Amino acid sequence: MPDDYPDFELRLPRGGPTAHGQLLGEKGNNGSQKFLVLAGSPARPDVVPSFAVHMSSSNALREQLIATGGITASSTWPGYLETTEDITCNSPSAAAEILLGRSANGFTEWKTSDGYPLNEFIKSPWSGAARTWLVRGSNVAGFDLVQRLWLPENLITLSGSRLREGVGEELTKDDIRVIVDEDYESILTYSQRQRLVDELHVFLSRMKPGDTVCTISNGDLYLGEITGSAVQVESDGGRSNLRRPAEWQSVGYPYDELPEELQQKLSIQQDVVDLTNVAALVAGLGRSDQELEAEAEDSDGDSSIEHAALIARRELELPEPSTKLAEDLLVHNVEWLNEVRDLLWDDRQLIFYGPPGTGKTYLALKLAEFFGGGPEQVKLVQFHPSYAYEDFFEGFRPQEDPKTRDVAFRITAGPLRELADLASREGNRHVPHFLVIDEINRANLAKVFGELYFLLEYRNRSVRLTYSGHDFALPPNLFVIGTMNTADRSIALVDAAMRRRFSFVELSPRTEPTRGLLRRWLAHEGRDPEPADLLDALNSRIADPDFHVGPSYLMKRGVYRDGGLERTWRTKILPLLEEHHYGEDIDVEKRYGVPALRRAIGTGPTDPTAS
Repeated sequence: MPDDYPDFELRLPRGGPTAHGQLLGEKGNNGSQKFLVLAGSPARPDVVPSFAVHMSSSNALREQLIATGGITASSTWPGYLETTEDITCNSPSAAAEILLGRSANGFTEWKTSDGYPLNEFIKSPWSGAARTWLVRGSNVAGFDLVQRLWLPENLITLSGSRLREGVGEELTKDDIRVIVDEDYESILTYSQRQRLVDELHVFLSRMKPGDTVCTISNGDLYLGEITGSAVQVESDGGRSNLRRPAEWQSVGYPYDELPEELQQKLSIQQDVVDLTNVAALVAGLGRSDQELEAEAEDSDGDSSIEHAALIARRELELPEPSTKLAEDLLVHNVEWLNEVRDLLWDDRQLIFYGPPGTGKTYLALKLAEFFGGGPEQVKLVQFHPSYAYEDFFEGFRPQEDPKTRDVAFRITAGPLRELADLASREGNRHVPHFLVIDEINRANLAKVFGELYFLLEYRNRSVRLTYSGHDFALPPNLFVIGTMNTADRSIALVDAAMRRRFSFVELSPRTEPTRGLLRRWLAHEGRDPEPADLLDALNSRIADPDFHVGPSYLMKRGVYRDGGLERTWRTKILPLLEEHHYGEDIDVEKRYGVPALRRAIGTGPTDPTAS
């Protein structure tokens, strides 16, 4: 046994006995560092349901050892198994898996007697917690290396076909930049070289044994674990000159069945992508809730990756509207609220449209607060003709340095970017967040949304942002409610592309819940129903439904002070109708005034000269 490494221990779950082992200097045929499980080490008597499917090689080794007597029932620890001989495994993880009967990261599970994990004793230029990576290999110069090389030989690779000899883990990012600039100057553009520098730096220096690695091939996502250092070799066609050993799980996971948030990250078009912020979703693949709960209890509880996977699996839900909500909002029935909820759930974007005064913004805010669980999850923005992408999402804005007082242009997040960042934070992903866009049709929507147009329809994809250059996706728990005033003819209505991305719900005096809203409000307030009768009579005289008058004009306390109804009618409602009939020879007061309408509904004096 080598003297370079200390003895390592593995404590079995639920206060079980402790196994002992040794990290070996010898490497397997693919570069993995081997691990020796010492005779007399305990093992769990059973395995989790997914073990045989996803970790078939470790399961096969365990079954072989049991069949040949290498692992037998323990006389020292009743109810456990025990190794009867020293067992050499291809990696620390394989060694941990045959003892635990489940998927395990041996680089963190095996620890010294004073609690230091094994990965701290392996030379690596990068330290810190284990990370999760995506490395693409299904189309390298026209070859699917995942199927031809990676899975059969337990590897991950990068091409590095033009790199000089001697490239290794000891290089800094600046060293790699100099090498790439010299070796690829005539082949790649500047931006392509910068991306290659980032990928090489991650592959050579930031990846380390114990990290999780993912790749995609033939419509499936494959998971593995990095088990060794990077090496440079000569390969056929220079397609895989940089290599790392990796132990791959036995089966893949259909891409279309992956969580939407994971699909967003996997859609980033780079050869190497950091997936650590969705590591919990990756860790939960192939394991049931019951399995994750049991493993979380077996490990470090709240700090375990299994516990994080359970949290990440919490379902995003929009609460069911109640009868009380319908009563509070004076909506005619709860079925209408359920339909709005279903539309939001299906499309995540919805627009309330109708004439002025129909309560569109009020209803949008109240529903957003109800579905989101409070005002903290709701942000309101109002569009106007000069509103732009830089205002809405991100753009360069002058900012003063508080120390030097110098002013410089810096990328500043807009309301959508701020809300998206809040919604995507760990712990918030199961909480609905709402952006309410008032007067959505008053801005140039193509100019405001830019590349976000695409994301409204394809929530499982990412796009490269115009200003920051970052990859961005709309979180699944971000919902958008817009309001649109159909009487506003100064701005073109929403274009066809936007209509396809939103559900449209009419709020009009001719349909419920708006039609009877004022009458319900008056009854709730204990007032005379005459204002509702007047409003119905008014709208019956307006031919264009887009110019019908909404009930909110008459749902204010001031209307019901002495002379308030007539004052509101004269200063709020009649000016709208004068604009509607501008250029027409119509006496608006005579046709739509309160006296004329009262005569029409039979509550005012008869005027035989009235038309």
